[in-house]
Amino acid sequence: MTNGEGKVAFLFPGQGSQHPGMGREAYERYPEARNVFSRADDALGFSISKLCFQGPEDELRLTENTQPAILTTSTAVGEALRSMGVRPDFVAGHSLGEYSALVFASSLGLEDAVTLVRKRGGYMQAAVPVGEGAMAAILGLSAGEVEALCRDASSERIVEPANLNGAGQVVVAGHREAVDRACELARERGAKKAIPLAVSAPFHCRLMAPAAKALARDLESVPFRDLDVPLFTNVDARPITTGAEAREALIRQVASPVRWEETIQAMAASGAKRFVEVGPGKVLSGLVRKIVKDASVVSVGSPADVERFFTEGAPVV
Repeated sequence: MTNGEGKVAFLFPGQGSQHPGMGREAYERYPEARNVFSRADDALGFSISKLCFQGPEDELRLTENTQPAILTTSTAVGEALRSMGVRPDFVAGHSLGEYSALVFASSLGLEDAVTLVRKRGGYMQAAVPVGEGAMAAILGLSAGEVEALCRDASSERIVEPANLNGAGQVVVAGHREAVDRACELARERGAKKAIPLAVSAPFHCRLMAPAAKALARDLESVPFRDLDVPLFTNVDARPITTGAEAREALIRQVASPVRWEETIQAMAASGAKRFVEVGPGKVLSGLVRKIVKDASVVSVGSPADVERFFTEGAPVV
């Protein structure tokens, strides 16, 4: 809801923000959050609530569990905010978070979303045999410099930019040998750091094409409604408003880079001044602060965060 401070953007986190205990306080405090967790449990046929609240961490870290767990937690917090009259002008989500954003925007039903992302996690894991793929974060080089070193590191093996996160952070993905070579080249060319990531598959690169094909069949069978609020997509970094656009963006997203820096810049150019990270973790908040220097940024993942959100003068209707 626009006010004198500018427009408001809700941002929904992706994989890597999970932790045991997430969502438990929201569940205990807000009936709307309890309803979300209950519906997700029923849709999945097991207690994603228990996994979120208690772990164990190694099970929570499995991609097919992580994705519905984060989506459920983010949606629960989002519904708590909605119940208090908070309305954003725009939404976006980082990778998996795009599904959470579409649920909040009333384009995708919660039950369909948690089922889809559990399958999505399985498809992405199955696309590349365990141990053959890898990802790494390159810090201190521009996106163009990382694209160039990926080309130089690729011969018969693939490595590509996967997350264009901004603030001098680009994540690359591909075959393990090519990712290792990209890290060597990055260090040689002045990168501050080249850090291998503890992930189970090389997300958001061409190696995910089989996962995109499998997921497309599921997405085509699920109804998408037009959005209540514009969503800036990962794949194009531009706003969409129709269900057809949402489905198509999710299909392309799987094997395409997440253009996060461009997404945040586009939201700011459209008038967003206040960015709210909705769900577990504070990764996106940190990135936004570096991309848009004068932005107001807050992370909302617990009842205390919700109360602070209102104390800081969030727009409500």
